[in-house]
Amino acid sequence: MALLRSTVAMACGVAGALCFSQAPEFSQQYRQRLGGAMDELARVVVDFDADAAKNGLTRDEALATYQQSDQPFLKDRGVRMASTISRMELLSAQARWFETLPPMTRPVALARGYDEALMSGMWRDYKPGVPLTTDGAVWAGGGFLLAAGLFGLITMPFASWKRRRQIRKEAEALLAAQQKKLDAARKSGQPTPA
Repeated sequence: MALLRSTVAMACGVAGALCFSQAPEFSQQYRQRLGGAMDELARVVVDFDADAAKNGLTRDEALATYQQSDQPFLKDRGVRMASTISRMELLSAQARWFETLPPMTRPVALARGYDEALMSGMWRDYKPGVPLTTDGAVWAGGGFLLAAGLFGLITMPFASWKRRRQIRKEAEALLAAQQKKLDAARKSGQPTPA
């Protein structure tokens, strides 16, 4: 039974290693999408700023012009443009923050915050890859230890219960064997051991 438990623990560890080894690749693919999204949004914002400047307006003045319009279409366009600018600034800040992090900790950065549209695209198009880097090896090792350790913690109560049960059975068998010897000694008339 111990062999089965260690085999399952090893399998859990390997599964954890495979899953966690994907973390650097996943964050790398997210960063690539982030860069592409920023480039596209920057192009839209640069065009908007150029149109505003051509008409003698700053970005804020152009957005205010949209908001002051009586036409719902223009107000909606202003809201959409303000949202685009805000998203571009948020993604730019996230990209700058990613660049300040050591490569090993970039997967953790996704837990802090991510763009939902980018993340949903990531899940839809993600292709697993095993990075043959130190980062990938460290994440794989961490996943192995975490999964195997978690399996060990979950099965520990059962293993200790089984161990206590085995000890109890051995003690009962030993007592039964001693009782049998005593009974045999009494029947044969031999002196009983103390």
